[in-house]
Amino acid sequence: MNNQSPFWNSLSWFAGICFLAIGFINTFWGNDLLLGIGLLILAFIYFPPVTTYVKRISGFYIPGFVKIILAAVLLWIVLGVGELPAKIDLMLESF
Repeated sequence: MNNQSPFWNSLSWFAGICFLAIGFINTFWGNDLLLGIGLLILAFIYFPPVTTYVKRISGFYIPGFVKIILAAVLLWIVLGVGELPAKIDLMLESF
């Protein structure tokens, strides 16, 4: 995966924002505080500036295919175990 490509950068930003939102929902609605905090932390690996910073500081880089596999696993977790649709309903009811 070419990290300089506008398509992959846009997709990475989108994934990061989605996982941040899902992390906030899991943290503040329902009883999955640890899952929410874990998602909030993992969401940052999708943001291109964070990836660039970590690579510059540590030399460690997460390949694109690993990010794709991680995204699929995280979606499986939040939709199945995390019951995301039920938590979204709870969030909407509280407003």
